[in-house]
Amino acid sequence: MNTQNLAKEDPEVFRIVENELERQRNEINMIPSENYCTKAVLEAAGSVMMNKYAEGYPKKRYYQGNKFVDDVEILAIERAKKLFGAEYANVQPNSGSPANMAVYFALLELKDKILGMNLSHGGHLTHGSPVNFSGKYYNFIDYGVEKETETIDMDQVRKIAEAEKPKLIISGYTAYPRLIDFKEFHDIAESVGAYSMADISHIAGLVAGGAHPSPFPFTDVVTTTTHKTLRGPRSAMILCKSEDRLANTEGLDEKKAEKARNLGMKIDKAVFPGLQGGPHEHTIAAKAVAFGEAMKPEFRNYAHQIVKNAKALAETLMENGIKLVSNGTDNHLILIDLIKTKSVGEMGRGKDGAVALEEAGIITNCNTIPFDPSTPFRPSGIRLGTPILATRGMKEPEMKQVGEWIAKVLNNLDNAGIRQKIKEEVKEICRQFVFY
Repeated sequence: MNTQNLAKEDPEVFRIVENELERQRNEINMIPSENYCTKAVLEAAGSVMMNKYAEGYPKKRYYQGNKFVDDVEILAIERAKKLFGAEYANVQPNSGSPANMAVYFALLELKDKILGMNLSHGGHLTHGSPVNFSGKYYNFIDYGVEKETETIDMDQVRKIAEAEKPKLIISGYTAYPRLIDFKEFHDIAESVGAYSMADISHIAGLVAGGAHPSPFPFTDVVTTTTHKTLRGPRSAMILCKSEDRLANTEGLDEKKAEKARNLGMKIDKAVFPGLQGGPHEHTIAAKAVAFGEAMKPEFRNYAHQIVKNAKALAETLMENGIKLVSNGTDNHLILIDLIKTKSVGEMGRGKDGAVALEEAGIITNCNTIPFDPSTPFRPSGIRLGTPILATRGMKEPEMKQVGEWIAKVLNNLDNAGIRQKIKEEVKEICRQFVFY
């Protein structure tokens, strides 16, 4: 990116940006909710589209001068629908949390009952955490993973749904390393008269690239961020079945007919004017670029490489004595259980491990694990993933090396010398796999 003007006008900010660029170049970033978008996406996000106020929707704005922002928003919508096989898309949500909030506001009344994944088992704050708006405004009940397998038991989810009769059932998670059966979730929702919603923020790129089953055509509403595995700008969108098709309620009983009417229209109204004002059209332009990139064959290869890398990394970690939640992964992320990692035991928890790895040039995040005896402030796990490593061009052989580094750090938490040696080795591999 050309930063000549920034360097001239504000050297202090320029220096901070350059420092961050160097950090991204010289560290192995393994936070599964992050990615490095392309220069084309960066350029669109930093374009003159940022200057235009555009309250409303394409062809229905409250301001004049929107011909070209209409063009780019319509393009983003059409590409999103094609990419995910959806019949409706709203590309205006600014991030994942307000996208989820918009769906709740569109389809539910305050205090309605929602069934979602327990936060410590892999759910998201907006899936019912008591400290979040979702837990404050709605009546959440939760499901989790089985203690022995550390995976979701769909029979148990069905039993909870039948007993509680929620209005909405959520699938899609932030720290669940296994495949999600979206059809089964929708069947359960339909059986109790609930909406089905999938929050695919983490796996959207895998879905787009055919490396994870899609929530369509089953799920009523899908929300997703557009960064993470999708490798676009930091933002979000909402997808669903077409209100036109769903409005054809012939043959449906009245309950299902009401559910089908004007679903997309309800979501549009919840996003604007319900929750947001003028959309960020520069970010929407960047989304259009990212969606276009995700339609290319290279992206499909990329999505599958993410999963191959994660599986290879998981295998290496387990071979080196690191305990993983559910003993492996099917997607882009891995969750390390430090309690059951014998070499660590009571010596450290997630934060200790994440800090030690950062000192070795490997960036992860501490995370709760299922049935965590500790608190979210000092959780017992570490969450890591492979999207950025695949973006940089790393493959299975590099995953073996990275896995051995991670294991060596965690198996020797009190050894600063090991961390320093690995940090130098990390810099060397980063020089071989340059993205920016």
